Amino acid sequence: MKKKKSDLLTEVELEFMNELWALGEGTVRDVLDRLPEERALAYTSGATILRILEQKGFVTSRKAGKSHVYTPDLAKDTYQSRSLKHLSAKLFDDTPASLVARLVNDEELSEEALGQIRALVDRRLKHDSD
Repeated sequence: MKKKKSDLLTEVELEFMNELWALGEGTVRDVLDRLPEERALAYTSGATILRILEQKGFVTSRKAGKSHVYTPDLAKDTYQSRSLKHLSAKLFDDTPASLVARLVNDEELSEEALGQIRALVDRRLKHDSD
């Protein structure tokens, strides 16, 4: 039986994907070298995680000498949109305004960040009315 392809990444898979997105492509060693020292993952663990990502269709690989070079097969912004849609559906009753309200009501949010959010909304509204 074929394993159901998950649309979302686990925490450790996302950690690896973030490094691959930053690198553009890389070997197991390339990715492991970018992780914080305290992660101290064994080479075999890193190789397993990247193989799983390939099986799930998030990355592709090619052979380069004795190594496999992994390349993201999914754009970061595509994954961000997918994750936000999932979060909105599961946690905010599929009401994007509730998600944004929770974000902008956060006391930690600086005035600068709020200004940037306002500018993005204004730009989108202006673009949609053109």
